[in-house]
Formats: sequence, structure tokens, C-alpha cells
Amino acid sequence: MSPTRRETLATLGTVALGGLLVPRNAAAHAAESVARAEVLNATARGVGAPSAGRLRQSVARWCFPRIALADLCAAGKDMGLAGIDLLDEKDWRVPAQHGLTCAIGNSFGSIPKGFNRPDHHDELVAAGSAMIPKAAAAGVERIVVFSGNRAGLSDGEGINNCVAGLKRLMPLAEQHGVTLCMEMLNSKVDHKDYHADHTAWAAEVVRGVNSPRFRLLYDVYHMQVMEGDVIATIRKYADMIAHYHTAGVPGRNEIDTMQELNYPRIAGVIADTGFTGFVAHEFMPKRDALTSLREAVAVCTV
Repeated sequence: MSPTRRETLATLGTVALGGLLVPRNAAAHAAESVARAEVLNATARGVGAPSAGRLRQSVARWCFPRIALADLCAAGKDMGLAGIDLLDEKDWRVPAQHGLTCAIGNSFGSIPKGFNRPDHHDELVAAGSAMIPKAAAAGVERIVVFSGNRAGLSDGEGINNCVAGLKRLMPLAEQHGVTLCMEMLNSKVDHKDYHADHTAWAAEVVRGVNSPRFRLLYDVYHMQVMEGDVIATIRKYADMIAHYHTAGVPGRNEIDTMQELNYPRIAGVIADTGFTGFVAHEFMPKRDALTSLREAVAVCTV
């Protein structure tokens, strides 16, 4: 810690404890100590052991751009990760060199340009048809896809259009064992006008497509911002969810005790549903990146 940083903490009336900023106020300090103990207890349950816990954990590569992918894989393996998220085709095989897997591949579409508009379907189907066999050959079992922005469409139109476009890819996805996962994002803060911004909406797309190779990517951060009620929602739609992302609310930073979500409890609920996919950390670290990632792995080791 630099003298400047130390002076800043003193000015703010805080002290550093285990990487967190803790108020000097005695009552707040006591409350934070109790919450911090929950994280430390999670650490004691087996962080650093690749086989520890009931969940397979991963990390989104884009959140750690200053760390070389090979180094992120090596560090992740050491702290108990099983995969790396959101890789482009050129990087799909890198995790395997470190005993990990590419848990989910980047999309062949984009967040604003997705399946909710028929005029995008031919392009998306062509790109998906090219990517799915390559992903299967590289051992990538999931690819993220997007609804696209509303741009004036009604919810019903968006659902019907997504169903029609995605159904065109299902025979190929089923043939190769690759699951397309529609990510739900918040349209309140980060992705204005995005269509798949509620779980119930995306669930209707799953029902319409009616294939085991189309499921949902449930991002806990985005859905807490958009609709809340995270644990009840996970329980209700567990059979439709093939992948999870984590981040703290508000701010999309660490999943520590300085944000509002109870991730040890959420992780336990996910595990209790019998989930066998990946829970991936997609937060933007404010502190030392690998320290924050190691703590996140501990929090979600249940």
C-alpha cells in the first residue's frame, strides 16, 4: 500500500481489513466483521483445491485484460477454477493446456443485433452454422447468444422472432451437442433497450424453441439490477438455466461483503438444484485482480 493510499484511507476514516475498506465506526465495524467471517468460512471450506465444492467455477476472460490468458488459466487452475469464459475461437483450446475448459464461447452475434429481428436471421444462422461444428471439435459445449435490442418491437414479437430464428440452428446444435445460451442483461443501467431483460421473457423463448440445446445464461448481477428476487427465480427456472455469471451489485465489482447480494447463499441454492454447468465470475476487480478472484472462488465454494 502506497503512502498516498494510506493517507487517503485515514482521511476517509477507514482501515484495510483483508482487502476490504472497513468503517472505523464501532457498530459498523462489528457488523462488517460478522459478514467478513462468512467469506473466511467459505475460504476454509476448500479454496485452492480444484475438486473442492459442488459447483464448477469459471471466470470471464474479458474482466482480466491485463493478465495473459495462459497466466489466468494457470492461476485459475491453482485456485480451483474448472473453466474460462467467453473466449474467441482462436483461444478456445488454450484452457485445455492448463487442465481447464472453455466453459462458454463468445457469440456469433452481438448484444444489439440478435435473434429478435427476422432481418438478422440469415446472417446469424450462417455464422452459427459455421461456428457450432468448430466449437464441438474444440470441446466448447456452450455458446452465448443474444436477443438483440427492442428497437420498438413488442415483447410478443421479440419472443416469436427469437424462436423462429433459433429453431433453424437447433438440428445442428443437437447433432454436435452444443448448447446455445441466451444471456439476460439489464436494460436499466448497462444495456439500454436490450430485449431479454427479464427471466420470464427469456423463459418463453426456451419454451418456444423446445430443444435441450437452447437454454439461458442467468447473470446474477444483471437480474438483480433488473428484477431482484434472485433465489426464487433460480429455483423456478433452474431447468432452463445452463450457465451462471456473478458480479457485485451495485457496480459490477467484487462479490464481497461490500455489495448487496448474499453469494454464499446463492451458490448453495444453485448447487441444491442439482446444477452441473458452470458458475462463472464476471466482475470487474477494483483491487488486486487475482486476490479478488480467489476470494470469489472461496465465496462460491459450497
